[in-house]
Amino acid sequence: MSKRGMYMIKVTRLNDSYIVINSDLIEFIEETPDTVITMTTGRKIVVKETIEEIINYVIEYKQKILGDISNKVR
Repeated sequence: MSKRGMYMIKVTRLNDSYIVINSDLIEFIEETPDTVITMTTGRKIVVKETIEEIINYVIEYKQKILGDISNKVR
């Protein structure tokens, strides 16, 4: 299963539960050594994925959105 939702990205919390987040609301990501995603709301989410994995999920998400838009324009 892909790690991205239809319009958001899916990440794994340390307790193995999943959370789906809006990648447009990510302010920054740090590894301390756990990966901590800080949202623009100030909320912090600790996840198992690395920074590189999260970046790739966001890129996939953006490509899907742009692909869906370009397909509708045609």
